Amino acid sequence: MKSPLIANWLVVAAISCIMLRVCATPSWRPAAPDDPFEPRDRRVLDVNRALDKAVIRPVAELYRDVVPPFVRDRIRSMIDNLTEPRIFANDLLQFRINAAGITFARFVFNSTFGIAGMFDVAKDHDLPQQSGDFGETLYAWGFDEGPYLMLLFFGPSNLRDTIGLGVDLFTTPPGVFLSGNSGFWIGVAEGTVNAMDLRSRNIETLDQIVASSLDYYSHLKSIAQQHRRAVLRDVREPTEEPAELVDPGESAGQPPPP
Repeated sequence: MKSPLIANWLVVAAISCIMLRVCATPSWRPAAPDDPFEPRDRRVLDVNRALDKAVIRPVAELYRDVVPPFVRDRIRSMIDNLTEPRIFANDLLQFRINAAGITFARFVFNSTFGIAGMFDVAKDHDLPQQSGDFGETLYAWGFDEGPYLMLLFFGPSNLRDTIGLGVDLFTTPPGVFLSGNSGFWIGVAEGTVNAMDLRSRNIETLDQIVASSLDYYSHLKSIAQQHRRAVLRDVREPTEEPAELVDPGESAGQPPPP
């Protein structure tokens, strides 16, 4: 019987092969310096949009129509609570001691008084959720963001955050604490529910982005980069994390160095 670690790496290897195959297709179209794989990335976005139209969006719409808002909010809170240990570890790795303390207190409060994280009672005690993933940690350690990448299933990213995503996938509870294949499949189930819930909460937002875009690829790239850089400012200059994606054309803030 395969261990969960071997199974996880087989999944990563399969995705990596797909991405390498996409990136291996030759193209002579000039690309921006920060986006050398733009022709391939555009094809990956086309695949993502086709998958979204055929499967992901219909499932998200069904989920939103069938599951009451109160239940969806409880599911969202529980998923967010499961990320707190990972956020705590990354805050420590980034030497953000205050953020780590807030995250630890949030996890204790919400796991107990919030009934296994179903309610975010910590927020009512001035303990807002902190940011913290391994891509941020690499940024704090001085790693450059590298080229822009459009990932299959996961969407906009860059080389640094793609490496960080790989680490995050293997370090987010509960799957990481379970032995056998059950840990792997529980992690897959959690990730699926998380993605479905997030998609259901952004149906109209993405529709608006598509409707207002002359070039959806460039517009999505700009919004994603602006949002990510706003989050990264917290790593070196603690500020309030933006609550939602915003069009960079509506913001006067300057991005931090990559």
